[in-house]
Amino acid sequence: MALEEKREKRPAVTPMMIEEDAALRNGSRGLPPGPWAEAAGPRPRTTERHIAVHKRLVLGFAVSILALLAVTMIAVLLSVRFEECGAAADGPPRAGGNGSLSGAARQPPGAGQTPGRPEKEEEARGREAAAEEEEEEEEEEEEWQRRRELPPWARPRLPRHLRPLHYNLMLSAFMENFTFSGEVNVQLEVRNASRYIVLHAHRMHIEAVRVAEDKLAGGVRVARSFLYPQTQVFVVVLNRSLEVQRSYNLKIIYNALIENELLGFFRSSYVLHGERR
Repeated sequence: MALEEKREKRPAVTPMMIEEDAALRNGSRGLPPGPWAEAAGPRPRTTERHIAVHKRLVLGFAVSILALLAVTMIAVLLSVRFEECGAAADGPPRAGGNGSLSGAARQPPGAGQTPGRPEKEEEARGREAAAEEEEEEEEEEEEWQRRRELPPWARPRLPRHLRPLHYNLMLSAFMENFTFSGEVNVQLEVRNASRYIVLHAHRMHIEAVRVAEDKLAGGVRVARSFLYPQTQVFVVVLNRSLEVQRSYNLKIIYNALIENELLGFFRSSYVLHGERR
């Protein structure tokens, strides 16, 4: 009888209790329906969507970088190819298999040439000549090294196989751009036979070099000449050695800057009444 009485005392199920049970199952934490229940209810998760969007952005950025690199490489290759074609066009005409020149090479002088082409050819020849001189200089230095001696232009003092007897110097100064041109004639006496003439010079552009015997006899051919900045000298290499106890005349034509420091032919200024002179 006691059990039956307890069962009869259980509360009756009401509609409110059914709604609360449904709310608990749906995740609204048992709140009654209303704005608070909707705010506290579960929302859809967007993390996976964000990750997918980020992946797409990163992939698009990587693809754009690769495309930019590819375009840059193609542009560089095209520019190099264009320069090679231009160099081939500027070069000398090549002979055919039987030694004959092509039709373009058989054209009269000046035909089909663009303005400025001779200047480029002269620059190329000058570069080739300078490269050849450097190679010859290196070969001679190696030869002196094999002899275990320093070449005359690498020594701290000038060689004594020549003795200057007289200098004749002419200078022309140009104050508009602070440059000058000069010509010097040096009478030399040969003490020991040698085919090298070494004298001091620095920061100059040598235009011409001539060596003659006694100013009247035939000239001595100059093989090459070069500046050696390490010891600040100018070297003249002859085809043959100068004879002992003979005198020769060395003529050099050159130009250079009038320096703004205490070096060689330099310039200075002073202020007088507020005016620089």
